[in-house]
Amino acid sequence: MATYSKELLSASTNGKAIKVTATSTAGTLIHTAVAGTSDLDEIWLYAVNSSASLVKLTLEWGEATAPDGNIEQNVPAESGLMLLVPGLVLQNGLTVKAFAGTGSVITVAGYVNRATA
Repeated sequence: MATYSKELLSASTNGKAIKVTATSTAGTLIHTAVAGTSDLDEIWLYAVNSSASLVKLTLEWGEATAPDGNIEQNVPAESGLMLLVPGLVLQNGLTVKAFAGTGSVITVAGYVNRATA
């Protein structure tokens, strides 16, 4: 029977939001998924844009090759927590990275529900 545990994003310090400083690929590291193919990380991500302008955010989901691994969203100006990723899964040590149209104004927070066999 699988077990579930709530985990911090691997690039987060003590659960704090991660500042997206990168403005192009390869992006700022957000999370590295669990190693191997028998376990899964269900990833939930939220963004905050502290600037006065809308900013395009690109998530490099498992790879940096556009468009295969890219998820793009516009994050509204001075936004509160905006849902970016609603529990998509990754495994096998794949990474989630992010870059933005403007550096250091978007932070990404979230958590991982880890399912282990």
